[in-house]
Amino acid sequence: TFVLQRAVLESRVREVEAENRQIRLRLSQSLGTAWGASADTGPEDVENTAEEKNNHTECPRAPSVQKCELIHVACVCAGHNASRDVVTLVKSILFHRRNPLHFHFITDTVAHRILSTLFQSWMVPSVQVSFYDADELKSEVSWIPNKHYSGIYGLMKLTLTKALPSNLSKVIVLDTDITFATDIAELWGIFQKFTDKQVIGLVENQSDWYLGNLWKNHKPWPALGRGFNTGVILLYLERLRRLRWEQMWRLTAERELMSMLSTSLADQDIFNAFIKQNPVLVHQLPCFWNVQLSDHTRSEQCYTEVSDLKVIHWNSPKKLRVKNKHVEFFRNLYLTFLEYDGNLLRRELFGCPSQATPESIRLQTSLEDLDEDDQCYDFRRERITVHRVHLYFLQYEYTPTEDDVTLVAQLSMDRLQMLEAICKHWEGPISLALYMSDAEAQQFLRYAQASEVLKNRKNVGYHVVYKEGQFYPVNLVRNVALRNANTPYVFLADVDFLPMYGLYDYLRRAVVQLDMAHTKKALVVPAFETLRYRLSFPKSKAELLSMLDMGTLYTFRYHVWTKGHAPTNYAKWRTATTPYKVEWESDFEPYVVVRRDCPEYDQRFVGFGWNKVSHIMELDAQEYDLMVLPNAFMIHMPHAPSFDISKFRSSPSYRNCLGTLKDEFHQDLSRKYGSSALKYLTAQRNI
Repeated sequence: TFVLQRAVLESRVREVEAENRQIRLRLSQSLGTAWGASADTGPEDVENTAEEKNNHTECPRAPSVQKCELIHVACVCAGHNASRDVVTLVKSILFHRRNPLHFHFITDTVAHRILSTLFQSWMVPSVQVSFYDADELKSEVSWIPNKHYSGIYGLMKLTLTKALPSNLSKVIVLDTDITFATDIAELWGIFQKFTDKQVIGLVENQSDWYLGNLWKNHKPWPALGRGFNTGVILLYLERLRRLRWEQMWRLTAERELMSMLSTSLADQDIFNAFIKQNPVLVHQLPCFWNVQLSDHTRSEQCYTEVSDLKVIHWNSPKKLRVKNKHVEFFRNLYLTFLEYDGNLLRRELFGCPSQATPESIRLQTSLEDLDEDDQCYDFRRERITVHRVHLYFLQYEYTPTEDDVTLVAQLSMDRLQMLEAICKHWEGPISLALYMSDAEAQQFLRYAQASEVLKNRKNVGYHVVYKEGQFYPVNLVRNVALRNANTPYVFLADVDFLPMYGLYDYLRRAVVQLDMAHTKKALVVPAFETLRYRLSFPKSKAELLSMLDMGTLYTFRYHVWTKGHAPTNYAKWRTATTPYKVEWESDFEPYVVVRRDCPEYDQRFVGFGWNKVSHIMELDAQEYDLMVLPNAFMIHMPHAPSFDISKFRSSPSYRNCLGTLKDEFHQDLSRKYGSSALKYLTAQRNI
């Protein structure tokens, strides 16, 4: 089914492209009209308009780009939302590309963290990525008042000659709200059509904004005719530097701001004012290289001329809700890349060997070390699989305090309904890792944005780990959530448990009282369960004990796996008023609060079985004291069994491999912690 899903997604994109060509062909045949040059068109522009007509064929001319020529792409990206948008842009470029690529991202600290982790874990061959600190460039543009919703980052494309390496001669600059429908090499090839004087390639603006007739007293910045849109730019950096671009755009901005007072369309206003003064420097691109889908545009006239779209630009604040009679078609193309499985884009370029990275060499070596005849090969293969990770998928804003505690958990789509309830029970920060496909991640996004509870919570970090392989890499997913908690302490929980009301404040007090900062302790939060889907949640320990006596609650796994929580000593807990120490016992898997620098989960355990047991064993090996909290509790809510537990129950080979992995884990513990770890081996043999 996994292979089938991939094939369906591939064919969907191909179908959309085929429909695209047919629609454009029919429209062009029925209308047969060309979008003429405007009154302000110069000789260069007339030549470009003729070029547009020449492109009006079913088979566009092949770009004159060398087979393995490196194409440079720059993008300004700041914040959580732009980081999501840029992934869709990158997917659309990777899908069509046949050349090596070098992406240059000008980022704030948020986007840098998200995108560096994403590309590192994506491991796409023949793709290089460089990052440049937007904070270092702010002083270059912060003096310019800007009314545009993009804020200061909307001005940063002006600084690229300074921001990008001085030996970089040319670059394609893109907004994050762009979707490619063709190979980007075609666009790169247009640099060769520049005259000696041309330094910048742009598509004409397709709205009437710069004509100044949108409303009474509308006064736009000066522009050549309709002006140009800066969503797609070809920048000849080498020539711009020779022209002293930095001084030129500054002088232009200073002059115009004396009368205009601020920019309305950020960098676009300054680029246009500069081009108005220096029209010979611009190379007008055919309009299908930037089909602008903002309201009140002539974009529909643009793509009637061509049988093939090249670039779609969602340059309206409304984005996918923009008014355009073909918007449904464009939206489908965009959604296809939005939900497209990014793992499929890890393909090698035919005939262009990629430079091996240390990570790819390590992975290749690990793969070669595996024995394909080993009955547990699939388990071992999963352990070294590198999953794509998109950190902070949604907005996250939280500054921790010195005794703060983050609830850490992982989930997949089948547990999504638990999120709202957990957020109502726990008001503190949460770090959640979600194991999902690209399409499921978009479903989650829509769910979170529609939820009154979730959309108002900015202290929940959602980290998407993208699906790959046949197992659920539960401990890898847990580690992503654990690594990205930003408080000194973490509460290692499961998403199908509801913490008692007030647990967050109780735990913050407990870590101080028990001197967690200077001692090795794991605070145990006793676990209970209900078999009822509708539960009147206990407001206190006394109420919980009463429900326990009545049989509406049970100690966790009392019916099926008593050993997992028996060492908590529930009998003692009933009357305890102070924290008490318990000893580790075989198969103990409590939910604990520890310092964030605790050992990570062992990633050899995938799917069901021993994923938490091994972690508690390692805490004990590192001499953590297990302290049970007397006034804390959490309750497991009922749900259908996971797919992995069904596999465990039905597959002898699954159970055998789990046994093999346990033995190897014990051996590793002995090597790591010496003779003190022998007790775990003895305990296991006594079972």
